[in-house]
Amino acid sequence: MSSSDESKSAGEVSRPRNKRLRAIWQSLESVTDPEIPVINIVEMGMINDVRIDEEHVTVDMTPTFAGCPALEFIRSEIRAAVSAFEKDVKVNVVFDPPWSTDRITEPARQKLKSFGLAPPTAGDCAINQEGMQHVPCPLCDSTNTSLESIFGPTLCRSIHYCHKCLQSFEHFKTIR
Repeated sequence: MSSSDESKSAGEVSRPRNKRLRAIWQSLESVTDPEIPVINIVEMGMINDVRIDEEHVTVDMTPTFAGCPALEFIRSEIRAAVSAFEKDVKVNVVFDPPWSTDRITEPARQKLKSFGLAPPTAGDCAINQEGMQHVPCPLCDSTNTSLESIFGPTLCRSIHYCHKCLQSFEHFKTIR
């Protein structure tokens, strides 16, 4: 059985009807992003599919970046979470369909903001330096902000400055 049999739209996690499959998805929700511990990999939209048969579980995962340094750590955490009640767990890293920030759920976007990290821009936007100039500040919501550095502490973040609250903040870059 595959969780892709269940209906879901972008940025939304379907709830499988099968009890075993539902338990697997719940275990996946316990795996947090190691760089952003307030959100889990399901909320991030990193889980493409979960397939089960009588003895095996296969999880298809798409990393946020192909060269993500936390990839093996996340795979290991997925195996550990699901192995708590399943014997044979395989984690495939897949790149089709590619991950995009559109896959992040709305509750996860709010968690990013509460964490002090400006969430990626929703909808159509210019994904370039010009389009990153007025990212809303997660601390005061002002758009009177400027890009300080396109290079943040990780590949997926940039550094910004808010001219209203006079604070620096990080932005989770929009990827499409």
